[in-house]
Amino acid sequence: MSAAVILGAQWGDEGKGKITDLLSEKADVVVRYQGGNNAGHTIVIGDQKFALSLIPSGVLYPTVTPVIGNGVVVDPRWFFEEKATLTKRGVDPSKVKISNNAHLIMPYHRKLDAVIERYLGSAMIGTTKRGIGPAYTDKFARVGIRVQDLFDEKIFMEKLTTSLKLKNKILMKVYNQLPLDIDEIADEYLGYADDLAPHVTDTSLLVYDAVRAGDNVLFEGGQGTLLDIDHGTYPFVTSSNPTAGGAPVGIGIGPTMIDRVIGVAKAYISRVGTGPFPTELHDEIGDKLIDIGGEYGVVTGRRRRCGWLDMVALRYSVRVNGLTDIALTKLDILSHFDTIKVATAYTAEGDRYTEFPRQQGVLYHCVPEYEELPGWNVDISGVTSYDDLPPNARSYIEYIEDHAGVPITTVSVGPGRRATLHR
Repeated sequence: MSAAVILGAQWGDEGKGKITDLLSEKADVVVRYQGGNNAGHTIVIGDQKFALSLIPSGVLYPTVTPVIGNGVVVDPRWFFEEKATLTKRGVDPSKVKISNNAHLIMPYHRKLDAVIERYLGSAMIGTTKRGIGPAYTDKFARVGIRVQDLFDEKIFMEKLTTSLKLKNKILMKVYNQLPLDIDEIADEYLGYADDLAPHVTDTSLLVYDAVRAGDNVLFEGGQGTLLDIDHGTYPFVTSSNPTAGGAPVGIGIGPTMIDRVIGVAKAYISRVGTGPFPTELHDEIGDKLIDIGGEYGVVTGRRRRCGWLDMVALRYSVRVNGLTDIALTKLDILSHFDTIKVATAYTAEGDRYTEFPRQQGVLYHCVPEYEELPGWNVDISGVTSYDDLPPNARSYIEYIEDHAGVPITTVSVGPGRRATLHR
């Protein structure tokens, strides 16, 4: 493995948790490099299901050092809740390391996230209301509070006083909300310091030393490529860079230290929240994909929107991430269809697009051009070898591979660890 990035190649919810878990078995360090507790990774081990949103998936292996990088925004309350849940279920989270430079999600971030979404009404972004966007806003406005500030009460209080004064004015004057109490916030957050201290370190140095030593390091992205703040379907995106370029920035190493980029792609496609979605199905087929695929958000529980696989979007993901290979998930869900469609191009207002349109507004009017492929109508969830897949299932995989231009090295045929085929 050496140093590899694993990320969502679509709109998130591709099954990154399972693939990250599989790769973590051979990893020494697993690093989250962006996002916060708005990302949901589901991992199934035997009859147990783990839903993680902040702590890296590698925590399930006692030999792995899980790392939360500087590019992540951290809600300490959530961290301790997730840590307690893992401990209760027999998983030891004591090795988790958190960057001293990571920014904190504060109570006013959560409050603002909720009231802004309500204020936007029908134009809402569809956030998780967990304060992610407002925390990143403060980070880039240079008024954010970092993990390291918890260990210097004077600095923490200076930053909190300045920030809360402005936030309370916004809450009261713009949104007609009650102000937040500075003493309550200070008591809560400074109270986290002692318990957080064993987890906090210079994670940039930790990861740099691990890569230099030849350890296997896995960089785990949240959300997906099409939710990237720069390269996604803006403004219906997340507030960070889940694309591969976000990995070196979000941990503090050079890009030359990364030698593999794995994109996780679902055998069909889905997205949560609002925004353009050319291959979305508003019929019984879309409902069937949702029901059979269990397409509900890990973090929010929201019903996902589903559609046929979009090769225009997948080729875009290959390009902007520099994918070296693809892990294809949920192939077993397509076993329930006689025929399968794949979008190979779009048409909009007389123009044809084989690459993602450069104008955001065009995407709303895109009509997909489909190629229809035969299904296999056989349960493949118990298949353990690629060669034992039905011929039409193999043809579908190879079709995607040919059109994406990179190899599919992993195929998931079920939620469990063992339901995975390696090519």
